[in-house]
Amino acid sequence: MKTVLFIGLLLIGNLAFSQTTLDGTVVDQSGEPVPGANIIIQGKAIGTTTDFDGNFVLETSEATPFTLKITSLGYADKTQEVTESNQSFTIVLTETQTFLDEVVISASRTPERIFESPVSVERFGLKEIKNTSSESFYSGLQNLKGVDINTNSLTFQSVNTRGFATFANERFLQLVDGMDNSAPGLNFVLGNLVGMSELEVQSVEILPGASSALYGAGAFNGILFMTSKSPFDFQGISSYFKTGFTNQDAAGTNPYYDFGIRAAHAFNDKLAVKTNFSYMSGEDWHANNRIDLGNPGADRTDPAYNGLNVYGDDFTNLFNFDELAGLPSGTLGSARVSRTGYDESDLLNYGAESVKADFSLHYRPFADDLEIVYNGRVGRGNTIYQGASRYAIRDFIMQQHKIEVRNDHFFLRGYITSENAGNSYDTRFTALNINRRWKSDLDWFTQYAQTYIGAKLGIGTGVQLSDEQAHAAARQVADSGRFLPGTPEFQTAFDAVTSDGDLTKGSKFIDNTKLRHVNGNYNLAHLIDDWADIQVGGSFREYELNSGGTIFTDIDGPITYNEYGAYVQLQKEFFDERVKFTGSARYDKNEFFDGFVSPRISLAYTAGEKKNHNFRVSAQQGFRNPTTQDLFIGLDAGIGILVGSAPTNLDRDVRTFNLSQQGQDLLGQETVQVIGRQAYENAFTATSVQQFAASAASGSPNPALLERATPGLVQPEEVTAFEAGYRAQFGKLAIDLSGYYNSYKNFISELSVAVPFYGQVGDNAASIQAVANGDVQGYQTYTNSEVDINSYGATIGVDTKIMGNFDLGVNYTYADFDFDQTANPDFQPAFNTPKHKVKASFGNTELFKNFGFNVNYRWSDAFLWQASFANGDVPAYTVLDAQMNYSIPSIKSTIKVGASNLLGDEYFQAVGTGLIGSIYYISWGVNL
Repeated sequence: MKTVLFIGLLLIGNLAFSQTTLDGTVVDQSGEPVPGANIIIQGKAIGTTTDFDGNFVLETSEATPFTLKITSLGYADKTQEVTESNQSFTIVLTETQTFLDEVVISASRTPERIFESPVSVERFGLKEIKNTSSESFYSGLQNLKGVDINTNSLTFQSVNTRGFATFANERFLQLVDGMDNSAPGLNFVLGNLVGMSELEVQSVEILPGASSALYGAGAFNGILFMTSKSPFDFQGISSYFKTGFTNQDAAGTNPYYDFGIRAAHAFNDKLAVKTNFSYMSGEDWHANNRIDLGNPGADRTDPAYNGLNVYGDDFTNLFNFDELAGLPSGTLGSARVSRTGYDESDLLNYGAESVKADFSLHYRPFADDLEIVYNGRVGRGNTIYQGASRYAIRDFIMQQHKIEVRNDHFFLRGYITSENAGNSYDTRFTALNINRRWKSDLDWFTQYAQTYIGAKLGIGTGVQLSDEQAHAAARQVADSGRFLPGTPEFQTAFDAVTSDGDLTKGSKFIDNTKLRHVNGNYNLAHLIDDWADIQVGGSFREYELNSGGTIFTDIDGPITYNEYGAYVQLQKEFFDERVKFTGSARYDKNEFFDGFVSPRISLAYTAGEKKNHNFRVSAQQGFRNPTTQDLFIGLDAGIGILVGSAPTNLDRDVRTFNLSQQGQDLLGQETVQVIGRQAYENAFTATSVQQFAASAASGSPNPALLERATPGLVQPEEVTAFEAGYRAQFGKLAIDLSGYYNSYKNFISELSVAVPFYGQVGDNAASIQAVANGDVQGYQTYTNSEVDINSYGATIGVDTKIMGNFDLGVNYTYADFDFDQTANPDFQPAFNTPKHKVKASFGNTELFKNFGFNVNYRWSDAFLWQASFANGDVPAYTVLDAQMNYSIPSIKSTIKVGASNLLGDEYFQAVGTGLIGSIYYISWGVNL
């Protein structure tokens, strides 16, 4: 017993003897205290923070000597050597001079200052997140130079750089802690709907332009990196609660809520965990534009009215009333008639919602830089996506699970992404099939034609009505029995349609697609005494498409295919580190296409006695593979059959169509089967079929107008990109200027064709007869355009401090493109980017003690929007965001009051979306 007591006392004595106590103060260059600074033992999960007066006390059992690392928002990191216990320090932090001093990793996969980066790069760090005037950090990214954000919904914003933007932005890649955040079936990123909580974000980096040489096929137009906080470095519980209201003329004033909490703890210098949860809800931007883009000024009194945000009225029929009535041509004439549609507001619940949660386990087995990480993320949301239609994304769920092993020289990670479309549906098909629930298209149009002819001829009344009166009477009769919004009959039909995945009678889309991805990188610099920075890496990805035959041609089970790639990069500095050469090359192979090599080369020169001028040039090739939908879609979209062009997909899409009476007499059968291959090998161009129909309607059918369609199977799209830039630092003044020129080849596009039900195109016989009899079906093929397209642009940004401690930034972006529209009249480039943009920011993080503010201004030039949903002009707009914040260090809290679109001038960034109103908010953040 005495021995046990002796050993216990000895251990206690040793612990007491090895206890190291340190204290000190952290101040800025003016001697003012820096509250909330982090002081940690380098390489360990041991540390503390400064109090309101900048003071700290650190007690540890760690034996000296060791090194302290001191960090704080807006200041350069500082280290302090500790050689003995009971030392006291005064640590002076130096304020980061300009944004060019900030460190990024994405440009070269290795840490370097923005000033030295071989290509354009933008960064949004902790300081910017804290001071953003937008309602969220993700929305605040639109204040970066050269960055565009198109707002689809309150919870769905699409980031893009350097043109050719759509909401389904397959050209832009978003990585969250190294994981591709795209929904694998939808093929695009849903903004930050299922991304990262702002409490968890340590930094966001954006590389504008092609980055395929390091990051593969997805990084075609640019790439966005979100990096999370380490639970070893950022411990404790932090949270925010944001509330306010949205305001829009169409929707009125509605409440807005956003809440998040983060918890992280390091049990020791080997094991740490963290978890995040966030929830956001609000009223989405209502879309109520009833303009008929094809006939401006028209309303429902026009028989062919097709309102922009009215659905179901795009289903039409062209009547030749004289032929139907057996009258001489010119008696009653002809007219195109559309069914009566439903407003979007009748078909959508505009409640927007985002729920995100994640958990991470970090293990350092040797208490050094080797780390094993498990990260699981799940997001659920309600939003609106605008593609070929307006889609109600409801209860959409996406999960990502990752295991990663890494240290300072390498990483190896593998992850799986899975999506579940939940209860999402297509508003256009909802309207079409609700209409068909109460009256078939055949019955509706028959009643319309009979009533119109009778009204014009005065049958039964002896009174001949005018065209306008006859059309009104015909619609009234045809609409008898129509389900009206708000009635039980409408709701019953709505519920039935939106729960049915068969688009001939429903509107739900089903998608449970997955992707599996493995990639790794190794930096060899430490093996060659840092002679150069040499990196090698590679990746493998497998898609598993699973829509149950509702989107893809996976009727008989999931479709799988894969792609892989490998790369090498060398970076070397010469001449007193004034010249930096970077060269890289990547090889990628998709199982359906030949391998592709993406090289990149850049040269940077740092000039000036103080090394404060940097000139750079770069050239690279990039590519993007066709998407899963380009390859394997098999969908009846109403206006045509969409058939992907993967070689294995062409014979998987098999459909049966009814023949006309003339066709039945010719073939001796009532139906015919068409396979998807025919759309690529035996079809006319849709434009030529329309021209032939017009000639037939005029009484002079001209078969010579018919043209063979020759869509090739889709191939990867290619770009050759050149960039030059200049950066300079003059004290607290920073200048960043860049220009680029891109040349595109094999631009991925769609071609509409018409497949005849019999005959071979070019036979000048049966195929022409099929068109004349109406025995054709429209298809949309996925192919490459031979159009030569070039895009070019420039950005310049100036950031400085004025009047002491006020931050001022101004940037300008120019973007344009060219191609021969005359030679390619049917091609729509969909550049969808304003030619001129101006952005400015003005603020002060410490206007007076604990009080700061920030104001952001954005002006965008008018531009043409082209997309499958609608084309049209987007007017120029001006937006002003502002916030002011007050810190209460004693309770580690920050109160922020702000507004997005403070002036309330509503605007839109794409034709068909709701007008973007204002968001006014107040937030309380703890331990940010």
